[in-house]
Amino acid sequence: MAVSTMDSKSAQTSQPQAALTKGGHSLLPAGVLSAKLGNHGRHYVCGSIAAFTNIVVTFPIQKVLFRQQLHGVSATEAVRQLQRDGLRNLYRGLLPPLLQKSTTVAIMFGLYEDFSRVLLDRAVCTGVPELVTRSFAAALAGTTEALLTPFERVQTLLQDHRHYGRFNNTAHTFRTLLSEYGVRECYRGLVPILLRNGPSNVLFFGLRGPIKEQLPEATSRAGHLVIDFVCGGLLGAGLGIMFYPLNVVKSRAQSQVGGAFQPCRKVLLTVWRERGGSLAMLFRGAHLNYHRSLLSWGIINATYELLLKII
Repeated sequence: MAVSTMDSKSAQTSQPQAALTKGGHSLLPAGVLSAKLGNHGRHYVCGSIAAFTNIVVTFPIQKVLFRQQLHGVSATEAVRQLQRDGLRNLYRGLLPPLLQKSTTVAIMFGLYEDFSRVLLDRAVCTGVPELVTRSFAAALAGTTEALLTPFERVQTLLQDHRHYGRFNNTAHTFRTLLSEYGVRECYRGLVPILLRNGPSNVLFFGLRGPIKEQLPEATSRAGHLVIDFVCGGLLGAGLGIMFYPLNVVKSRAQSQVGGAFQPCRKVLLTVWRERGGSLAMLFRGAHLNYHRSLLSWGIINATYELLLKII
């Protein structure tokens, strides 16, 4: 029987472990880590470590991209801005995405597995197609990730050079927002994040299996890493372009401190007018986002799958 479209996870994790053995013996004691983490807890751990690795590697690229999204400048000008800011500010704002991404990717993979398991058990009785069940599980996981919007909010403020004199670090930014504006201010930009997370999760988990099936079959550990990197990278890059306007809206909304909350449509129209009604200007920075997403999700997917086989 052919593997279901959304059943990418089971198709991938059931692969032979020969690539991770040497001389017929596992590289790690069988079941030791799995027993400690639990049968499903390992998905959270693997996702978190994969995201941590990715953020440390790609953070400078993300800062260049952020400047392009916020100001509509070229990549060269964005790099010049970072050079003027100095090396000590290059990793300014690293902690929020490190905490946010490590947690959200853990939630993304872990909750998708948990929701899928629970919903599939119920679907057996109701006759709901597996594709629908897994799509719903992916959307729920993506929606849950949005609870961590405050981390993206703080990251945006720390990366925006206009706020360098006001916000010192992650803790100071949180304290300032909470004391002066309240919890609601920490969730500015929530709507575009919700519109992005749910659908992108559905597409990521839904297409990961079919894309991998079209790639050459791997016969070694290195081969598995390459295939998983390519699969994750292609998906991440494609979804990054698809949802790029929502990220532009999010960056613009979250760069504001205080004042009225503007609807997504109004923020998008404001950016559109400021950039001369040009689609090319709206997507300014999309090419860099494509390459960053290619690298980021390649790293995340390859690291996640490798760790999942090892643990």
